[in-house]
Amino acid sequence: MTTIRDVAKLASVSVATVSRVLNNSGYVNELTRERVNKVINELNYQPNSIARSLYKKETKTVGFIVPDISNPFFPALIRAAEDYLNEQGFTIILCNSDEDVEKEERYLSMMKQKYVDGVLIISDYLTAEQVKEAPMPILALDRTVDDDVPTVLVDNYQGGRTATKHLMEMGCERIAHIRGPEHIENANDRYDGYLNIVRDTDWFDDSYVAQGGYQLNQAKEAATKLLTENPSIDGIFASNDLMALGALKAAERLNFNVPHDVKIIGFDGIEWTKATTPELSTMSQPLYEIGKKAASLLVEIIQGNKIDQKKFIFPLTLEKRKSTER
Repeated sequence: MTTIRDVAKLASVSVATVSRVLNNSGYVNELTRERVNKVINELNYQPNSIARSLYKKETKTVGFIVPDISNPFFPALIRAAEDYLNEQGFTIILCNSDEDVEKEERYLSMMKQKYVDGVLIISDYLTAEQVKEAPMPILALDRTVDDDVPTVLVDNYQGGRTATKHLMEMGCERIAHIRGPEHIENANDRYDGYLNIVRDTDWFDDSYVAQGGYQLNQAKEAATKLLTENPSIDGIFASNDLMALGALKAAERLNFNVPHDVKIIGFDGIEWTKATTPELSTMSQPLYEIGKKAASLLVEIIQGNKIDQKKFIFPLTLEKRKSTER
């Protein structure tokens, strides 16, 4: 294997001069630079990227911690971020936390040791103190860590209101909600949006709300319980698309026709909603734009640029499909 000493010897210069040429730092005579580069090409010398990273304290690597890689919502964000970061010469280290705080903390600790240049994170557990103590910039997606941490997300409260209002406008009179975990900020915001529309009706009580855990199978059981115990339910707003799919399966199992007996709407806009029968209505997030924006902001911070705005809120789109037709 060719070493930097081999290059220096053949070019008749010091190792320090070769290092300056490789890192484009310090003064090197132009003729000398050309000679060193010629030898590098002749020997097909490949610099040790790890050693250079340690020297420069940068790795052109970004960490990305997500809570559940099996949910197609998160790969859509990852793909967008990865596309942008690759264009900028960065690579991604992907970590799946499984909504486990200890796993998340281990991944963050590992990234500190690996000298990653920055971290994108979707977290319910990371604290403001942990962000401030981190030696690299951290940017949040989908869920707020702290008001001082740059965050890219959508207006989940308004999305919950819009989804519930759409069901009412389509003729639903008794609307149930399959909510996400109570420790997740966006699940609470979507639930609050739902409550804003239904809380003053003469039929609403807690029996119209069930916990779906942001999981398909758990939501299927929740929807089965809702429709069995209260068959007058004619609309379901699920707090994410996976749970809407679970509700669709439950309705099918109970011989409820969708949309004639019960209408269903989800939240997120994953591709799977177009592959069901009937196709599912959803509050669609611009997932690619969100992932790309988060990645571009993180690169700006890594490059030393100041980001004055801390929260970037993208608009939602109501996708009206067969599952909520009259």
